[in-house]
Amino acid sequence: MESAQFTIPLWLDLTAVGLGGIQGALFASGFRGERRLDFLGVAIIGTLVGLGGGLIRDLLLGLPPASLQSNWYLVTAIAASLLGMLLAAPLQRLNAVIVGLDALVIGLFGAFGTSKALSVGVPLVPAVFVGVCAAVGGGVLRDVLMSLPVSIMHVGSLYAVAAAAGCLVLALLDLFHVPIFIAGIVGVAVTTVIRWLAVIFDVSLPEQRMLYRRKVATETGMMPVIRR
Repeated sequence: MESAQFTIPLWLDLTAVGLGGIQGALFASGFRGERRLDFLGVAIIGTLVGLGGGLIRDLLLGLPPASLQSNWYLVTAIAASLLGMLLAAPLQRLNAVIVGLDALVIGLFGAFGTSKALSVGVPLVPAVFVGVCAAVGGGVLRDVLMSLPVSIMHVGSLYAVAAAAGCLVLALLDLFHVPIFIAGIVGVAVTTVIRWLAVIFDVSLPEQRMLYRRKVATETGMMPVIRR
């Protein structure tokens, strides 16, 4: 089903870019020792996180990247990264704020990705996929650039699960003709809450825990290893 034509307002898209830039800079500023970054390195990571989700979204949809159609995207991402550097020290002990900001950024990019996909006629399931890729794309690019394990693969992160839940809720609400703005708010809220709770309460997928427990039991001799 094709959704009514939807254009992401520039101010709203720039808000997501700015929050992503701040979150990326806060993340990069937290490293010590051999992994510590200078100002340029932190700015690059912040800018990449701020722009990455939108770039991946538009490339998947075969559209000209919105971030290359206006001067404001890059300016906003860089300015937000610099702001993130300034906030790094005051917020160092406020981990809940950083986690909440991270969850909100995932929710926003997921909602924008799904909404834009639906508006150009992409079916529901692929539209949710585009939203998930947009939500986690900036974080994946960040981790690859910093030579870190990709965060969406970690037990307990629920990055992709939270994004998928929010994007699916948005797409289903749109299917029932709920105004896209309302559907987007609900989708962002669902993703943000799931991601935040997953971090706070260390929630992970049952399949991941079962596999982990099986591995531990095998390695400790509590479960026999059958060899053919």
